[in-house]
Amino acid sequence: MITIKSPREISQMKASGAVLAGVLNGLENIIKPGISTWEIEKFANAYIEAHGATAEEKGFEGYQYATCVNVNDEVAHATPRKGLILKSGDVVAVDLVVNLNGFLSDACRTFAVGDISTEAQRLMDVTREALYRGIDQAIVGNRLGDVGAAIQSYVETENHMGDVRELIGHGIQPTMHEQPDVPAYGEPGKGLRLREGMTITIEPMVNLGTREIRSMETPDGTWEYYVTADGKPSAQFEHTLVITADGPKILTSQDPQRDAKYL
Repeated sequence: MITIKSPREISQMKASGAVLAGVLNGLENIIKPGISTWEIEKFANAYIEAHGATAEEKGFEGYQYATCVNVNDEVAHATPRKGLILKSGDVVAVDLVVNLNGFLSDACRTFAVGDISTEAQRLMDVTREALYRGIDQAIVGNRLGDVGAAIQSYVETENHMGDVRELIGHGIQPTMHEQPDVPAYGEPGKGLRLREGMTITIEPMVNLGTREIRSMETPDGTWEYYVTADGKPSAQFEHTLVITADGPKILTSQDPQRDAKYL
């Protein structure tokens, strides 16, 4: 079932999104060479708790952490680890879901660690731009295929990078994963028509090489995550947004100046 959100619900989701944005913006001062990815988890937990919210990913399908922390060739669902020390040149994507008074927000951002290569920076830039190309298509009357096609064309045709197929965006609220599915690929004019009041996530995952991924297990065999099939780095950017009569509105913005037309 796809639920249409009221102005009150959207306002509450935006408040949740502000907490999430605070985590990601705060990580700019945390993520640097020499820290473990566990420091990311510690900061996120402390920030979320201090703002009266909870980390929605904790306990979801057995997951134990507030954040997913994906480093270099890790595409999605990797865990924060005390023994994984970041070094200059790494790229690290942090994905999390915040629950504030029962209202959810979901976002991901990829960070550069120290000085990164030109191709790693280009990967990040292309992935971020792909997200916004998708957001620009999230208007009343368009279809989900329009969103996915804009991302796919930019990533694959214009930039010759890998647009991951297996992991996709989704509806959100009242639970973390609601209908509809929101792929970062597709055909223009195909798929579900977008309506005012729908809340969705758009979350392209882009690989520097092949779009193919493979699954891995944590050493204790309790959790599955994904890496690129060729070992090249991956990046992800994600926002939660609402479809409105005035265009898409981002609920997890971390940069009000950049996102002015989406607020």
